[in-house]
Amino acid sequence: MNPKRIGFLGFEGVAASELTRAADVLATATLDGGYGNRISCYQVCTIGFTSECFRAESGIAFRPDRTLETVSKLDTLVIPGGDGLRQSSISERIADWILARASETRRVAVIGGGIYGVAPTGLLDGREVTTHWRYANDVARCFPNLRVDSRRHLVKDGAFYTSSGASAAIDLSLAMIEQDYGRHVASVVAHEFVSAPMNGNGQHKLPNPLVFDSQPADRFAELIHWMMRNLHEDLSVNTLARRACMSQSHFNRAFKSVFGSPPAEFVENLRINEAKRRLAIPKRTLEIIAASVGFSDAQTFRRAFERRLGAKPRSYLKNFNPRSMAASANGEAPLPRIGRASGIPEAVAVPTQG
Repeated sequence: MNPKRIGFLGFEGVAASELTRAADVLATATLDGGYGNRISCYQVCTIGFTSECFRAESGIAFRPDRTLETVSKLDTLVIPGGDGLRQSSISERIADWILARASETRRVAVIGGGIYGVAPTGLLDGREVTTHWRYANDVARCFPNLRVDSRRHLVKDGAFYTSSGASAAIDLSLAMIEQDYGRHVASVVAHEFVSAPMNGNGQHKLPNPLVFDSQPADRFAELIHWMMRNLHEDLSVNTLARRACMSQSHFNRAFKSVFGSPPAEFVENLRINEAKRRLAIPKRTLEIIAASVGFSDAQTFRRAFERRLGAKPRSYLKNFNPRSMAASANGEAPLPRIGRASGIPEAVAVPTQG
């Protein structure tokens, strides 16, 4: 699985909280890769006008990962707000750049006053949008073709997502995670960031997930966990498609669009990673391990293991200290991510410089 690339646009006078809140939520989203590993759902990067640091309204400095000219193709572009966008030199340059990238970007997300960078493109004309209540009247006056409703927390209209400000940045990210990877993944992330209200018994309860539209990812929310519990079973495309209540062709396309790889390849990765964990258990033969994770025989397992990891199972095991292997099996010291074996890059944190 390849993580989806999310670009956060930075500029002089950006609202730091709108950038960092949303980025932190997206960077936290992971999938269980087996053997204690976590697969990052997103690769987050900051984009600056230049490679030099830019300063937020609060004075916090950010060093961008890429510039407007050097950033590669993105899945999602996020435009936070900030006083800097009230300067025409900044908002116009952002609008021109967004127009040039719009056709190759799956979605554009706007936080609060970030709408001043997107509205001039004309891409929001005729669409429903929201923004911070403080800017609502001015946005409606400056861009009369927008259908502004500042009473709404989040709005999705086509490929464009708008939110009311920093307070909505977390909810915006959770909603995108739910669309991309399903309700279960979004709920796990929400536990980290959402302050749960108390019920009548004094117990915490998690707010209901935010849903824009029903997506295929919703059907995959529990599928991956079922697969992890049933690696020894038949996990053919036909079986998985039936479980997701989809046709095989639709399932193949939807699965690849969400996880970045075909179902068969994804299943093999899950099986190989679980096999790595079971290799550390004493007195387990390759035949037993192969059967326990769903391979037809030991030879098929050996070939798949070597193809994925570049080493035979027992040779691979010798490269790790037994104590480290045991700790990893207990979730204390995970071995390298799946991404190390399959070329998946690590998630990139938003760097800061004081």
